[in-house]
Amino acid sequence: MRQRELLVNNRLGLHARAAAKIVRLSNQFKSELILQRCDNGRRGDAKSILGILALAATQGTRLILTASGEDEDIAIRHVTRLIEHQLEEDDERESTP
Repeated sequence: MRQRELLVNNRLGLHARAAAKIVRLSNQFKSELILQRCDNGRRGDAKSILGILALAATQGTRLILTASGEDEDIAIRHVTRLIEHQLEEDDERESTP
């Protein structure tokens, strides 16, 4: 089992589009992936859009990502990268005419 503390730095927090990106990425791994809020302990399955949305994580929310399974190291690395790079939404806004 591996854990990593993350900060939601996306301006809109973990809204539906951001949650969908996390779910799409998380489902590529065999490991169980859980996101947990540091402030209230609420947990959500990173492979479930409803699990992520139920966290109601706004910008500035601290989360703990836990991965358990055969590919936990790479899963932690990739999901962390996605969340820490503001879910790549800044790039999308810049490329929209």
